[in-house]
Amino acid sequence: MAKKQSYTGSDITVLEGLDPVRKRPAMYIGGTDKVGYHHLAWEIVDNSIDEVINKHATKVVVTLHKDGKSLTVADNGRGIPVDKIKKYKKSALEVILTTLHAGGKFEAGKNYKHSGGLHGVGASVVNALSSSLIARVKRGGKIYEQQFSRGVAKGKMKSKAGGRGTGTAITFTPDPEIFGSKQSFDAKILINRLEAKSYLHRGVEINFEDEKTGKKVKFLHERGIEEYLEKIVKTRSSRMVPPEAKHYYIKKDGDTSIEICLTWTEAIDEHIQSYVNGVPTPNGGTHANGFKAAVNKAVRNFISTHKLVPKGITLTADDIREGLVAIVSVYVGEPQFQGQTKQRLNNTEVTAHVDNAVRPSLEQFLNENRQQAEAVVARIILAARARAASRAAAQAVSRKTAVSHRLNLPGKLADCSSTNPAISELFIVEGDSAGGSAKQGRDRKTQAILPLRGKVINAEQATLAKLLNNKEINDIISALGCGIGPKLDLSKLRYHKIFLLMDADADGHHIATLLLTFFFRHLRPLIDAGHVYLAQPPLYRVDVGKKTFWALDELERDNILKTEVKGNTKPNITRFKGLGEMNPDVLNKTTLDPKLRNALRIQVGRDEELATELLIGKLMGKDASARYDMITSNSATVSELDI
Repeated sequence: MAKKQSYTGSDITVLEGLDPVRKRPAMYIGGTDKVGYHHLAWEIVDNSIDEVINKHATKVVVTLHKDGKSLTVADNGRGIPVDKIKKYKKSALEVILTTLHAGGKFEAGKNYKHSGGLHGVGASVVNALSSSLIARVKRGGKIYEQQFSRGVAKGKMKSKAGGRGTGTAITFTPDPEIFGSKQSFDAKILINRLEAKSYLHRGVEINFEDEKTGKKVKFLHERGIEEYLEKIVKTRSSRMVPPEAKHYYIKKDGDTSIEICLTWTEAIDEHIQSYVNGVPTPNGGTHANGFKAAVNKAVRNFISTHKLVPKGITLTADDIREGLVAIVSVYVGEPQFQGQTKQRLNNTEVTAHVDNAVRPSLEQFLNENRQQAEAVVARIILAARARAASRAAAQAVSRKTAVSHRLNLPGKLADCSSTNPAISELFIVEGDSAGGSAKQGRDRKTQAILPLRGKVINAEQATLAKLLNNKEINDIISALGCGIGPKLDLSKLRYHKIFLLMDADADGHHIATLLLTFFFRHLRPLIDAGHVYLAQPPLYRVDVGKKTFWALDELERDNILKTEVKGNTKPNITRFKGLGEMNPDVLNKTTLDPKLRNALRIQVGRDEELATELLIGKLMGKDASARYDMITSNSATVSELDI
C-alpha cells in the first residue's frame, strides 16, 4: 500500500507584499531589540543623507516626539516622486513605501551616484514594521500626504497647494506588536549617530530636536572627518604621538571616493571606524582591510628605508597599528553589503583601491615629516618590546588555563560539578565572608563561587605584565580558562554566565567598577558575547506585616514604604552591611536563584563606544582632575554618603 504523501503543495505558504518583513523582521533589521528598533531610524535617515551625498539636499531635521516612540525625519531634497506608475496603478510614493525592492537606486549613476544601500527595501521595511507612518512630500508647489499602518495604505494620497521648495518628511512609530510596548528611542543614541554623519558629510546641516525635553542640537562641521578624528582622540583621553600629528587624505577615482584621517596615540589598542557611503560598517570589510594593508606596508617601507629597527626586535602588524586611531570613509557606486543591516562591505575591488591610494600617500607623509615619523616608529618599537615581555607572562597564564585546568584552578574557587559551560555560572564575590554565604546558598551543580580579597588592581593604569602578577586577577583568569588579550579563546570559557557579586554599598560599587574596567580592557570578547553580568543584591529588607520586600537602594526602599505601608502598620527595615550578613537562603532567594534574581547584563552598543571610553577614562584613568571635576559638579546632588 502506497504511503500517503504528508508534504504537498497545500503546505506551501507564500508571503506577499510586506508580509515577509513582519513574519521575519530579523532578516531585514537584524533583530527586534534596541539595536533593531533604532535601525528603523537609520534606514529613513540614510535616505535623506543619500540626497545630501548626491548634492540634492543640504539639511536634515530629526524630531523625537513627546511620546519617545515616534520620529520624524525631514530633508530639503528633491522629494519622493508622486506621479502614478501605470503598471501598479498607484503613485510612486505608495509603491516605494509598500513594495520590497522598489526605489530609485538600482541603476547606478542615474538618480544616485552614491547611496547607503541599493536593496530598495529600507523605507518599505520601516513602513511594514511601523504601527503608523505618514509621508509628506513637497514638489512642484504642492504638498502631498499619505498615511500607512503596518505597511498598508490607509487611503489614497492627498495633495494641496502651498509649500515652498522641495523635500520629504517621514513620521513613523515602530509597531509594539513587533518590538514590544516598553521600547522607545534613546535620544543619546540618535544624537551620537547624527553627529557622526555630520562629520562624514562636511557642510551638511543636521538638526535634532527632542520634544519631551526641549533639547535642540545643530551639527555642522566644515572640516569633516578631520574634526571627527580630533573628537575621537579627545574622547578616548589619549595623546597623539607626537602631539598634534595627524595625516589626512582624500582621493576620488571614478565612482570610488576615498577619505581617510589617521594618527597614532599612546593608547594600547587600535581604533578604526569605517564607513561606506556614510553608513557605519562596524565589522569592517574590504575597505578596512585595504586600509590596514596600506598602513602596514607604508610603515614597514619607511622603517626599512631608514634602517630604524634595532636588532632582536620583530615587528608585527599588531605592533604597527597599536594606538592607531583612524576614520576610513569610502563612497562606492554599487556597494555590496553583508546583509540588509550593512555591517560589512564585501566589494573585493575596494581593497586594492584603498591600498593603492593610501600606501604611497602615507609613505610620502612619513618621509616628509621625519621627526613625527620617527616618534611613531619609537612608539611601535615600544609596543613590540611590551608584547614580547607580556608574551612570556601570558604563556605562563595559558599553562594554568589549559584544557586539563581542573588541576590548576585557584584554591579558593568553589567549583560547580557541571562541566557544561552553557549551564555553568561563576560568581566573583567580594570577600571570604560573602563567599561563605554564597557557597552555602548556591546550586552546587551549576554555580561556582570565587571570593576575592580586597580591591583588585586598576586595569586602566596598570600594564599587562603588572596585571598578570596580581593574584586576584590571576585567579579570575585561571577560573575562566579562556586566556586573556589577543589570544583569548571563547571556546575554552568554562562558564557562560559570569556574575560580579559585590556588596550593595559604595565600596562594593567601586570593586565592581574595577572589575568591569578589567573585563572591558582585557576580556572584552566576554562582554561582547553577553557573558558578563552585574548581580544586584538588595541593600534593604522591608517587612510590612506578613509581607517581605527587597530594595536595591534608598529610592526603592522609599517607594515600597509609600505604596505598601497603610494605616498604622509599622514597617521593619533592615539595612544589610554586606553580603556576609545575609543568611544563605536570603542570598539565594534574592541574588542567586535564576528564577528570582534580577541581574544586569553588561553590554556596550555600537553607538555607546565613545561614551564608554570617555567614562572609563574619567573614572579610572591617571588624570585625577577629571574625577575631581565629576565629584565637585555632582556633590550637591548627594544626599547620603556611604563611608
